[in-house]
Amino acid sequence: MRRLPTVLVLGGTTEATTLIEALAPRIGRDLDVVVSFAGRTTRPTAPAGTVRIGGFGGVDGLAEYLSSTPVDVAVDALHPFAAVMPCNAAEACRAVGVDLLRLQRPSWSTTDGDDWAPVADMSEASAEVALRSPQRVLLTIGRQELDPFRPIVGPTFLVRSIEPPDLDGAWAAVSILDRGPFHLEGERDLLARESVDLLVTKNSGGTATAAKLTAARELGVPVVMVERPPKPPVPTVSSVDEAIAWIDE
Repeated sequence: MRRLPTVLVLGGTTEATTLIEALAPRIGRDLDVVVSFAGRTTRPTAPAGTVRIGGFGGVDGLAEYLSSTPVDVAVDALHPFAAVMPCNAAEACRAVGVDLLRLQRPSWSTTDGDDWAPVADMSEASAEVALRSPQRVLLTIGRQELDPFRPIVGPTFLVRSIEPPDLDGAWAAVSILDRGPFHLEGERDLLARESVDLLVTKNSGGTATAAKLTAARELGVPVVMVERPPKPPVPTVSSVDEAIAWIDE
């Protein structure tokens, strides 16, 4: 039987899901799709394709996987704040001659009325929080990068995440379990009800969590905005249609 071309999608984002949904009718007909998840979220699923969960074992492990599967093209549809895997993917694909595309949503940008303090990473974000001495801080950075904020005593931190976070430490922290997409009315109500006077978030882009920025602008809540980590130079598109055109080419 003729082997179908295989597309490896490094997933975990809305864009990855949308891409896989668009490719689903073609699976088994003119291509195969493997969807790889890092496993940070419990029981990740994909709408179609073969699902793989867990790491590859660094650059060498990924290069071996690309060669042995074999993979014909790869799409990096990882979260914009994934820092290690995009670098590993670029190096491994280059080593074995697999074409790699990055599918990544555009960053958010300021508009009139926004009060943003851009910072490079979580350490700078925590320093900015300490400098401002707020009373009630909403953290929408997930549950993996809370350590820089634990030593800050004074504010109450509202930690919003999909799964329960570890709130150990000297800080005063409260968990808010919720999953997007979030809507303006709910975000406005949350900021007002909880008397939030500082929002800390990542510049993830997209529409699923953008309403908090509009609510913050309306209510005059300043935002500490953590910018995206640098990525290796690879061809990059911002839409699923562009990604499919690249795969077909």
